[in-house]
Amino acid sequence: MKISAKARYAVRLLLDLAMNQNQGPVRTATLAEHTGISVRFIEQILQPLKRDGLVKSTRGAAGGYLLSADPRDISIARIVRVIEGTISLALCCDDPSACKRSPVCSSHKAWVRATQVLEAELEAITIAQMQEGLPAEPLPQARAKT
Repeated sequence: MKISAKARYAVRLLLDLAMNQNQGPVRTATLAEHTGISVRFIEQILQPLKRDGLVKSTRGAAGGYLLSADPRDISIARIVRVIEGTISLALCCDDPSACKRSPVCSSHKAWVRATQVLEAELEAITIAQMQEGLPAEPLPQARAKT
């Protein structure tokens, strides 16, 4: 599974909003300058985040975007689900009926298990942790195998 640019950019945008939350609403032009994402793409990304209650917008000369949730409550998993719809390494992980071989497939359980591990790790990482400088350490299981 490759996380889409849209989902990765959503994380980047929410992190930028968290880092600037004491500055008031952040304009899309400022977000574009900070993140390197085009204004047009930022607007596309922020719409589903707004619908999900992660950001809010204000209008006017001093308008822009603000986080509407606590950065400690915003996990990467939630952001990916808002943008992608699911966190899944294979279609059959979410919907076994999508593949007629799921009931007899020897690899199905492996994909489900790997998806669960990925989802748990993404659920454990919050915007607040990233804001504080999350160390890029492997999971204990991965560390033991290296």
